[in-house]
Amino acid sequence: MEHILEPAPIKVWIVNARHIKYVPGYKTDKRDSAWICKLLLAGLLKPSYIPPREQRELRDLTRYRTKLIQQVASEKNRIVRVLEDCNIKLSSVVSSTHGVVATKLIDKLCEGQAITMADIDAVYHKRLEASKEDLYEACQGLVDGHHAYLLGMIRRNIASTEESIENLDTRIREMLSVYDNVLENLRAIPGLSKKTVEDLVAEIGLDMGAFPTEKHLASWAGMCPGNNESAGKKKAAEPPTATSR
Repeated sequence: MEHILEPAPIKVWIVNARHIKYVPGYKTDKRDSAWICKLLLAGLLKPSYIPPREQRELRDLTRYRTKLIQQVASEKNRIVRVLEDCNIKLSSVVSSTHGVVATKLIDKLCEGQAITMADIDAVYHKRLEASKEDLYEACQGLVDGHHAYLLGMIRRNIASTEESIENLDTRIREMLSVYDNVLENLRAIPGLSKKTVEDLVAEIGLDMGAFPTEKHLASWAGMCPGNNESAGKKKAAEPPTATSR
């Protein structure tokens, strides 16, 4: 009976292509694989940092949540553009169309209701720079059936996306529940919101062993000055993308 030898496990390395680019030597497409193997055997390549599986999964959730939040903001801006097509110029009299006052007025307009002075009095407060008359004039327009249909579809899309964001928030909090003490300490830092703290933990992780000093962490995050110069022109340093991390 023949004895079949099992193949030895293969160790896979992931390296940064930029490191290979600046290693001296001639490399063409035909010799690419052989050249990379020689560099690896000679110890001239550094393995890229790959975070643990739990952190990678957490990154997927937080990055997807960020995309959905950006999508909601885009949809709200799309509502404002549709209303401007109806000759409703709220953006000209309020600093933010996402504020409480503008949101309540836009909700009424999306429901097909005409804005009256009584509606303005109900939402107006003294912190607004615009007067009640300016708000009333900015809300006078013509919302026809086409615009009402489009506004309704956009609002339903926003509601569905916000529900997905809430589900992601719940999932992220469940995964980070074991690090509540760390999150609480990070939230004590001025300027860091709950979402920002969750994103920081997802991107950097809790194990600082991969970064010998804070300078290495700043370099990895793309927050330190670099010396990327080519043909006499300096190129701006950009934060690493999802694939490079």
